[in-house]
Amino acid sequence: MLFQKWIDKRIDAYQSDLLQKYCDEVESMYTKMRGWRHDYHNHIQALQASMALGNYDQVNEYLRSLNEDLTNVDSTIKTGRVMADAILNGKMNIAAQNKIPVNAKARIPESTPVSDVDLCVIIGNLLDNAIEENKKLPEEDRFIRIYIGQKNTQFYLAFTNAAGKKQERRGGLFSSTKGSSHGFGLARVKSVVKKYGGLFSADSEDGGFTTEILIPLA
Repeated sequence: MLFQKWIDKRIDAYQSDLLQKYCDEVESMYTKMRGWRHDYHNHIQALQASMALGNYDQVNEYLRSLNEDLTNVDSTIKTGRVMADAILNGKMNIAAQNKIPVNAKARIPESTPVSDVDLCVIIGNLLDNAIEENKKLPEEDRFIRIYIGQKNTQFYLAFTNAAGKKQERRGGLFSSTKGSSHGFGLARVKSVVKKYGGLFSADSEDGGFTTEILIPLA
């Protein structure tokens, strides 16, 4: 009984720390967006001045830089769930900062029974793991692919990321080079999926790691 209470407290503390971390990341992303909007008029004035002087090459370069800057802060994923949007876009922003290409398609069905908090645990942990694995690799080998949607009568999530050598299973999960917190995060995802009567599978091979989740729709 005491051991179970200790486990519950650890899980609650872990979940609280996780959500705080995600909130900080999302706030950082929105701060960049507010900063870009604040500078909007200055950008327009600079472009007008360059146009008036006939510095068209300078204008083109300025526009290219603005487009790249805006791409880094633009909210590109709209799943239908605000918290999921925030987590996905926050993590994609971090991936971009680490020069990790992300190909994402995500739409959460209205009948999905998973709570916002549990969605944060699933998406956040899987993307944290994917980003960390990519950071170990040369830039030209990095990638993350995300698919979130409906598959027949199931809520379906698939995450694939570049990885190094094939990992070995230990106790039903894969060993981690990051330490116990990394393995605990993956175990938390599996626990959340089980809570909703879903199926969790993970596959490691040389060069890639894939996680798939199926959860019955309400």
